[in-house]
Amino acid sequence: MKNLFSNIKGDAFGGITAGIVALPLALAFGVSSGLGPSAGLYGAIFISFFAALFGGTNTQISGPTAPMTAVSMVVIAGIVAANDGDVNKALPAILTVFLLAGLMQIGLGAIGLGKYIRYIPYPVVSGFMTAIGVIILVTQILPAVGYYPKEDVDLVTQFKPQAEEIILENILKEEAGEGILVLEDFEETIKRAQLTTQDDIAKESQTLAKSASSGVLGTFKVLPRALKNINWLELILALATIFIVYGFKRITTKVPSALVALIVVSGIAYGFGMDYRPIEEIPTGLPVPNLEIFTNFSLGSITPYIFTALTLALLGAIDSLLTSVVADNMTKTKHEPNKELVGQGIGNSIGAIFGGIPGAGATIRTVVNINSGGKTRLSGMIAGILLLVILLALGPVASKIPAAVLAGILITVGIGVMDYKGLRAIPSLPKDIKLGPFKLSSEVLIMLVVLVLSTVWNLVYAVGIGLVIASLMFMKKIGDLTAERSDVKSLKEEAWQDETGFPSSLKEEVFVKHIKGPLFFGSTSDFQALALQIPITAKTVIMRLDRMQYMDQSGLYAMEDMLQDLKQKNIQVLFVGLLEQPRYMMERIGIIPDFIPNEHIFKSFKKCIAWVKENVEDKY
Repeated sequence: MKNLFSNIKGDAFGGITAGIVALPLALAFGVSSGLGPSAGLYGAIFISFFAALFGGTNTQISGPTAPMTAVSMVVIAGIVAANDGDVNKALPAILTVFLLAGLMQIGLGAIGLGKYIRYIPYPVVSGFMTAIGVIILVTQILPAVGYYPKEDVDLVTQFKPQAEEIILENILKEEAGEGILVLEDFEETIKRAQLTTQDDIAKESQTLAKSASSGVLGTFKVLPRALKNINWLELILALATIFIVYGFKRITTKVPSALVALIVVSGIAYGFGMDYRPIEEIPTGLPVPNLEIFTNFSLGSITPYIFTALTLALLGAIDSLLTSVVADNMTKTKHEPNKELVGQGIGNSIGAIFGGIPGAGATIRTVVNINSGGKTRLSGMIAGILLLVILLALGPVASKIPAAVLAGILITVGIGVMDYKGLRAIPSLPKDIKLGPFKLSSEVLIMLVVLVLSTVWNLVYAVGIGLVIASLMFMKKIGDLTAERSDVKSLKEEAWQDETGFPSSLKEEVFVKHIKGPLFFGSTSDFQALALQIPITAKTVIMRLDRMQYMDQSGLYAMEDMLQDLKQKNIQVLFVGLLEQPRYMMERIGIIPDFIPNEHIFKSFKKCIAWVKENVEDKY
């Protein structure tokens, strides 16, 4: 806390800017989750403030994010459906899951699991992020065209028989719980069934219609009906929002385009008295804790949701620590992963108590904070305070925002969150496995499996399956390589035998680095520390790659980032002993020859030194 106020001006500007960027996204994520805009705003307020206060990344801005909202949306829909479609009835159970997720994150940080997040391979992350983008993009089509399944009378009517079956099943379950035998007292069953009104059946039918239309597959099922019942005003508002979000960025990036779209389109719609659908009303006044979480607490009631809470906790941990790495690269600092998990857990726990949806470190908001001058945890705290002020001062005004505007903003979020870098690399990656008559890259296979399963099934199961496949493929590759070079032994970081005659006159300007073993997703973090080991006097780096037998996609991009960083510092890089597989990978994406021309690649250290003596030594 000693340095908390060392950069007040920069932190204030960074925090205010990040808070403004967070506002439209918090409202949109809240609506998308199913709990309403206030839940998104509450989550942004408490997570931003407390994750910054107790976290381990000074410049990180936290709040609801696309991945966390996508999973929360599934959790909320499931619990609401189990509570007869009544959100208020389901709310304590939902918030209990969110609270458990926060407490689990604190536990993950306390036992030191933060450092293991780096072992998630790039194709898994790529497939997951692209799936998140697809889910958000597709599920926002219906609100963007003004179609709400539970309000479609014809669609709801189709679910009436199923609704009656469910109501009858519930009556039978109630009787079983009370010890009433149906065959002995069938009149009691008839009596209770007669108490069911048409409104009860209609409400259950609406819940079923909404549930059947949720998710990617559900959206596609009702899309033909939606297109026949387009609300043109809602569609125009959504398209105008999307146009401004992308168009305003071409004018300037100093003002958040999503906020501009929110204000302009909402202002026009409200000012001209258009008959649009507004978002749910945002409660006025300070957020109030939901004490039903504790008063209704029982071990039996939370047991079914423990795995769900762990899912959210792990996802939030991954999401946050990936953003922490981005912040480290921008600020040239080093975050504390376990402390960051504790901070995120505290933020999510407190946010849940006050009715907020869970969140994590937000990359875009963090980048905005850093670029605006934020350097300490005070910036994240200020962002949270700003959102609280907006809630208290502008809550009634925000309640007039058209739902289609937030749908438009979320569509741009979905498009932006996809991993286009990974998608573009698909044609160029080596096809190293055979599936029947087809040859495919193992990296691409993992990414596609995670992408498809996440989109149509379950996000967390998909990531787990992706990790298992990646681990099995990696073990096979390393096993094959180890079998070929079984005499390889671990080496200390010291000069190799052929380096004993290295010219002493070049030791200040030429730095030699040995890469021993495969460069894969588990070793990229150590590799990224290479730049920190290079002396400030170095003008040339010689990389000994004789023993780097294998490089995966994560290692490939780590190598690309390191070479780009060295190029910006005007440090030339020479490769020695580059093997076939890593060379093939680097040629696929242009590292060779864009960063390392062929004349800078040498088969032996002796030839490299001869070139250095001729081309480098004379300069110094």
